[in-house]
Amino acid sequence: MRIVSGSMRGRNIATPSGRNTRPTSDQTRESIFNILAHADWAPTLDGAIVTDIFAGSGALGLEAISRGAEFCLFVETEPKARAAIRQNIEKMGLFGKCRLHRHDATKLKIAPGNLRGPFTHIFMDPPYNKGLWRPVLGKLEEHKLIADDGVIILEVSKEEEIELRGYEVLADKIWGAARVLFLNKS
Repeated sequence: MRIVSGSMRGRNIATPSGRNTRPTSDQTRESIFNILAHADWAPTLDGAIVTDIFAGSGALGLEAISRGAEFCLFVETEPKARAAIRQNIEKMGLFGKCRLHRHDATKLKIAPGNLRGPFTHIFMDPPYNKGLWRPVLGKLEEHKLIADDGVIILEVSKEEEIELRGYEVLADKIWGAARVLFLNKS
């Protein structure tokens, strides 16, 4: 895997070993960021405050920083994935632009200094077909971590049933086994 575009274009991304994570492909990431760059409803990535929840290798957050985001909070519990994210942050010299939150995303414990929210871009790529995105959206709302113009980029299985209350679907795309929904608070 590599950074697709921006200031770190072409840099390799370390990925966790094993089968506990499912990295978003370069092609899907490129498509997601092309939509974000050209959609009237998407806030700009220049100076954005983003979070990558269920981060895996951190590829979505790293791509956002490469394209101009000011800060990314990575949320990941799996030890090998956190190690890969730390390796990527170190290798790319991103200290001060990132923070790694190791708590369960469905509980999203908030401690002072852990966040720079509210977030303009919320990337969420939970394990497929477990509905883990539901409690995370609840926590983001509860802690007022979604910016007024914020967009949520939710990747789920293309077969997964999605019932969204209080959110508007701005775009709904399928790439391979993945379905990516772009949402905002309605």
